[in-house]
Amino acid sequence: MKKSIVFLLIFLNSALFAQSKVEFNFLRYNDKIFLDSLDNSLYYKLKWIKLSNNNSIHLSFGGENRIQYQYFNNENWDETLKDNNGFLLNRTLFHTNLKFGKTFRLFNEIQSSTSISRKNPNPLEENPLEMHQLFLDVSFNRFLLRIGRQELLYGSQRLISVREGPNSRQSFDALKLNYTKNNFSVDLIYGSQVQNKFGNFNDKLRTEIKLFGNYIIFKEVKFLDNIELYFFNLEKNKSEYNGVIGKENRSSLGTRIYGKYALWNYNFESLYQFGKIDNNKIKAWTISLDNNLSYSIVNLKQKLGFKTEYISGDRATSNVIETFNPLFPKGAYFGLAALIGPSNLIDIHPYLETQINNKMNINVDYDVFWRASIFDGIYQPNTSVLFQKSDSNSKMIGSQLGVQFEYNISNFLNFTIEGTWFNSEDFIKSVSNGKDIFFTASTVTLKF
Repeated sequence: MKKSIVFLLIFLNSALFAQSKVEFNFLRYNDKIFLDSLDNSLYYKLKWIKLSNNNSIHLSFGGENRIQYQYFNNENWDETLKDNNGFLLNRTLFHTNLKFGKTFRLFNEIQSSTSISRKNPNPLEENPLEMHQLFLDVSFNRFLLRIGRQELLYGSQRLISVREGPNSRQSFDALKLNYTKNNFSVDLIYGSQVQNKFGNFNDKLRTEIKLFGNYIIFKEVKFLDNIELYFFNLEKNKSEYNGVIGKENRSSLGTRIYGKYALWNYNFESLYQFGKIDNNKIKAWTISLDNNLSYSIVNLKQKLGFKTEYISGDRATSNVIETFNPLFPKGAYFGLAALIGPSNLIDIHPYLETQINNKMNINVDYDVFWRASIFDGIYQPNTSVLFQKSDSNSKMIGSQLGVQFEYNISNFLNFTIEGTWFNSEDFIKSVSNGKDIFFTASTVTLKF
């Protein structure tokens, strides 16, 4: 055990002080290793291993460890949860990447998520050891066929995400076919979400949920810059929205337009959902806008931005369900505290991002939330009901102030500290103890 710890320390020390020849990506299977500049450090000797004379067959390793301390005051707007205020979360990811020329690739990633001092953790916080990804890539001409357990991420992660915020990232057992040519790309996917469960190597696909869809990307489009078009169909054996329970068949049709013009950055997205839950029709929709202006003041690079969105809620119309389903979004949708999910919601969200230097950033945002419909409740990010509708006719949920400081110590090491204050308004006070929430978290992430 002691020898293993010593070896690990030497390895990590070698990584931290090596000049970076690796481009770490959010989806780690897209990492890039620059072979022409590898040095002789222990880290790179173990990072990339040649298995053939011409380098066509090689094995590479990587991963990350994230340690995060979270503190809540009045979690879930309830002052009685005093014995669950502060706790520690740890997530470790380790992957191997075996490539056979340009045709075949076998990628494997193990995930371990643990907690300390967290009372009654859920499977997203406590999932000790699991096969997070295991897939085979087959590339031919401009096509890529991917088969197996994999992370999926599309667009602004409004519908399909890796769920980075929570302690356990999200994966799917899926079949994906990609075609790419110049500035055009299209994905076809079919699969099921992998369900996190307490225990070791027991996560399994959710057979009661099936996802089918496609995602099309056009880049460098005249006047509009980038356009994305997508269609997803979700089948779920049992769903519940505003008291209606039944089998859900929901289709989502949407578009995203984003790009940059001079100092102005824009991101516009809209989508419409239709289908059935039992004998009830689905008619739901959302529209969002994110604009920001980039500029410099006294050598400080800043972005002053404004986000807003409307996410439909049910209006109790006979035989029609209007509650929006975000499918598989990022868990921390409105900040790491993840207090409210994107259903039956209107929000206005100004923000300011300041880059102090190449390593340090400070971000401040302020979010105001309303219910879109007084006949519907509010939901968690996974679409389960947080609070049912009440006798209150108020749409006002509350406001949220967030501050984040990020220090990128190196390409390998990152430190973040953040805080959130949620000010409860009429609706929250009518359905709960209505206490204001204070949340803070500090995170250290090591990538290798």
